[in-house]
Parts: sequence; structure tokens; C-alpha cells
Amino acid sequence: MATKHEQILIFIESLKVGNKISVRQIAKELKVSEGTAYRAIKEAENQGLVSTIERVGTIRIERKKKENFERLTFAEIVSIVDGQVLGGREGLYKTLNKFVIGAMKLDAMMRYTEKDALLIVGNRVEAHELAIKEGAAVLITGGFDTDDHVKKLADEKQLPIMSTSYDTFTVAAMINRAIYDQLIKKEIVLVEDIFTSIEDTYYLSTKELLDRWYQLRDATTHSRYPVVDENNRVMGMITSKDVIGKDRTITVDRVMTKNPNTVLKETSLAYAAHMMVWEGIEIMPVVDTHQKLQGLISRQDVLKALQHIQRQPQVGETIDDIVTSRLEAVEDDMNNTIFRSDITPQMTNQLGTLSYGVFVSFVTEASSRLLRQYKKGELVVENLSVYFIKPVQIDSVLEIRPRLLEVGRKFAKVDVELFHEKALVGKALLMAQLIDR
Repeated sequence: MATKHEQILIFIESLKVGNKISVRQIAKELKVSEGTAYRAIKEAENQGLVSTIERVGTIRIERKKKENFERLTFAEIVSIVDGQVLGGREGLYKTLNKFVIGAMKLDAMMRYTEKDALLIVGNRVEAHELAIKEGAAVLITGGFDTDDHVKKLADEKQLPIMSTSYDTFTVAAMINRAIYDQLIKKEIVLVEDIFTSIEDTYYLSTKELLDRWYQLRDATTHSRYPVVDENNRVMGMITSKDVIGKDRTITVDRVMTKNPNTVLKETSLAYAAHMMVWEGIEIMPVVDTHQKLQGLISRQDVLKALQHIQRQPQVGETIDDIVTSRLEAVEDDMNNTIFRSDITPQMTNQLGTLSYGVFVSFVTEASSRLLRQYKKGELVVENLSVYFIKPVQIDSVLEIRPRLLEVGRKFAKVDVELFHEKALVGKALLMAQLIDR
């Protein structure tokens, strides 16, 4: 039997895209408290089923697929530019293919304006009307309004016409930034991208007999399974260690390991890998926010996915990308490997000197490369102590000298010194866990 919370989510999902909903409406229609309705709507927002817009309300939207993640909805545009909707609210769930800046003559503007585009323009009512007729949404800059007949046309065509107090250049920059942020998010691999769904997952219930574990083991050759209660919530894990010497006729809940580590589908793969390496976990249940089982991820799946990511081209350049690309390995007079890099403008703070974040990236990357030379695998930083750092000017050449102090099968300790013109400008001690490649 589904809970009231689940019933509300199912109801919201059944609504037509573009429908407006409210806490009071949900509470009245499904005969639940307004508090329950509010929490369910927030959960639906987290799942990408609805979007709440100031001065408009909450509307049912189309859940974005990963491949279309970089395409913004008009509802998101309103939030980004802190705007208000003048007409065409029913079309806020739609996504834009491109945006056009209307800083040209009307006929030229219309040549670039097409269906599902967004025209960013000032107080030019004729342009507003023509764009709506072409099937494009309109964003009016400078805080201007438009004529009532244009608003009525937008309602008929279900195309949003919006207004913002920002100027055209600022609005274009904000939308560009939002699209770039979406692209970066698209490249971040989440647990939901690799996990094995519940339909293909074997699990036990708390009240099943231990003999069921032996049946599953013989059928699947696996030895680790999640344990769920009657509501499908994860209550524990059971492995071969738990069953050794136990009577096969006792119930699973008497031998399982309680309160296991779990992850959400929305958890980043990197975080899941961190947890599994640190805790020595082979498999981990994937749950929803109510701890209900959604599937499983294995350590092998996680490591394979991480190796695949490293071979993929990335969108944009992060600080780590910049550090990695500039770092050059050379040998000193004693045949020790050292690394050199020049300090570019992107690596500096507002004072024009090496930023602390880039300093840390240099230490981590140099240590990682040193350990790879020893064929010790990839590192996950456990602790990083920076003893001191002196200002290093822009356009300086930095020399990084990592030195291995201690290394084992699973652990390494690296001392890193940074020099500029033979003067010590930074010193750090890095301790890391090692992941076998």
C-alpha cells in the first residue's frame, strides 16, 4: 500500500505538463494535510517533476533527460534573470533551442527568430508580437512592459513573454553562464547513471529464513545482498561473514549487519567511490529519500566508470584541468622527478599572486603523478596539511618537488616543496589512500 506521500507524487506525475498546482489544491483533492502536501511538492521539485517560480506558482514540468540537460526551460530563465511573467504562463515548461539578441532592425531580427527560440529585446512592441507569431518566447529587458494584445497572443500560443530589469548584455551573459553550468553538470556522472536497478537486483526481506541466502548464493554466485522490511526500506546487509555457523532456520534480521551505508541516485559517482574505498564496501544499496531500495552499485562498476570518465573529453576548463595541462615533468641533477609550471592569470587571486586553491591542486597533481611512476595506482586525498605558503607573482615559474616519505599497499605519505627561483615558497604534507588501477 502506497503512503500518502507516494500517492501525491504519483498524482503529480500523472498531471499534464504545464498544469499549475498548489499545496491547498493537493491537500483538498487528495484529502491530506497541507504539511504532507507541501513536503511531497518539494520532493517532486527535487525529482524535476515541478518547478516553483516567484509570482507565478508551481507548475508541472517535463523531467529532463541527461542528454537534454543543457537545454534550459523558460521557467528556469525566469528564475535566472529574476524576471516576471507577463503572459503565456502555460508555456513555461518548454525548453529553448537558442536565444537571439534583438539589437538590429526588425526584418533582420525576424530572420534569426524561429520556433522555440528566445528573443531578448527591449521596449519594441512590434518585435514582441512578431516573435510570438513565429513561435518564439520573448524576454523584455530594462524592466519594460508590453501591450495587452501581445500578452493575449502569448496566452493563446502558450509562449511565455517575460520581463526583467537587467539590460540585454547582462541577461545574455547570465543565460550563457547558466547553460555552461548545465553542461558541466551533464558531464558529472551520478550513481543513477551506472547503478543496477531494483528489477535486476537480488535482495532478502527481514522475515525470510537464512536458507534463502544460500538459495540466492547458489543461483547468482554472489554473497552480498541488501535486506528490506515490508515497506521495501533497506534495514541491513547480509554477507557470507554474517551467515557462517548460523542455523539456516532463523530469520535474516537476526544475523544481518544493521544500518548499512547507502547512497541516493543523485549522489555523484566520485562521492560514492570515496565512501566505498574508505569503508571497504564491495556493494552498496541505492535508495530514495525514504530509504526504499532502488538498486545496487558495486565497487567494480564504480571503478570502471571512473576509468571511463578519465578517457572522455570534458566540457570547459576547471582549475585542475589548467594545472594538469601546464605541469611539466623534468629531472633534476640527482635524477629525481620534479615538476614545473608557469603561473597564468587564471591561477591567481585578486592580488595577482598564486591562489591557495591552485597551490593545493599543484600539490595533489604532483603527488599523484609521482605515485603513478611507482605504479602505485590513483590516490584519494585523506589529509593535506599546508605548513606555509608565500606569495608567488603572476608569470613566475614554479618548481614542485614531491618526495615519497612512506608508501604501502593502501596508503601513501608525500612531502611536497614548492620553489620559485630556488627560494622555498610553499610546503605541504599529503596523506592519501591508494586505489589499485
